[in-house]
Amino acid sequence: MRQAPILRTRRIAIHTILGGYTLVAILPVLLVIMNSFKDRASIFAQPMVPPGPGSFDLIGYETVLKQGDFLSYFINSGIVTVGSIFFIVLFGAMAAFALTEYRFRGNVFLGLFLALGVMVPIRLGTVAILEMMARSGLVNTLTALILVYTAQGLPLAVFILSEFMRTVSDDLKNAGRIDGLSEYVVFFRLVLPLVRPAMATVAIFSMIPVWNDLWFPLILAPAEATKTITLGTQVFIGQFVTNWNAVLAALTLSITPILILYVLFSRQLIRGITAGAVK
Repeated sequence: MRQAPILRTRRIAIHTILGGYTLVAILPVLLVIMNSFKDRASIFAQPMVPPGPGSFDLIGYETVLKQGDFLSYFINSGIVTVGSIFFIVLFGAMAAFALTEYRFRGNVFLGLFLALGVMVPIRLGTVAILEMMARSGLVNTLTALILVYTAQGLPLAVFILSEFMRTVSDDLKNAGRIDGLSEYVVFFRLVLPLVRPAMATVAIFSMIPVWNDLWFPLILAPAEATKTITLGTQVFIGQFVTNWNAVLAALTLSITPILILYVLFSRQLIRGITAGAVK
């Protein structure tokens, strides 16, 4: 009975910290959005002042919509992000279930091997990845980006989901097996619904690096037909002249889907983060 007030206090403290962190993180985003509706002179003269009658200007959005195929960039980023998250969550959950549920030779070694992917950045293998994609004929395809981002996100997904898989009741899983359920049914119908907050956490943590990444789209898919939103924004950044109105407008448009998804899944995200902290 004494633990209830303590757990409630911890949960309130965690929510307060996360709320403060969100406020600090959202301020630069608001600054970008605010300046995207201003003329060039006002951006540099009064960057902290909201757009007014004398500074309001939509030239940045007009330039973005006229120059380049921005809708195609959005679609490419959406396909790559959704496809990568789907495979990261699916394969990560399956690997985490196998590592926590079954005991076999090399179980610990395999878990440590997957955990190394969290510490070793995948960009170190860029040359080898590019050669492999070239030999496979996947350069300038969205498939190449989905494969790379799936490999990049799997170690963290396995690491997070494994901890949550261990909290699922063995009695529940064994009862399902006694009733004749296959391992696939036990996994998809009994286990996955119970680790949904953790899956949402993995999805959000994986989504932002994929959506914002510039390196692999520039290396693996720089063609006009496969450009992502981040790579497409670079057309407004020159060596000597930068169209800041267009850059800020493009960044605002690219931020919008992330903000919407964050708002929709914020409750699941907080539940997934705080689940292990209040036990």
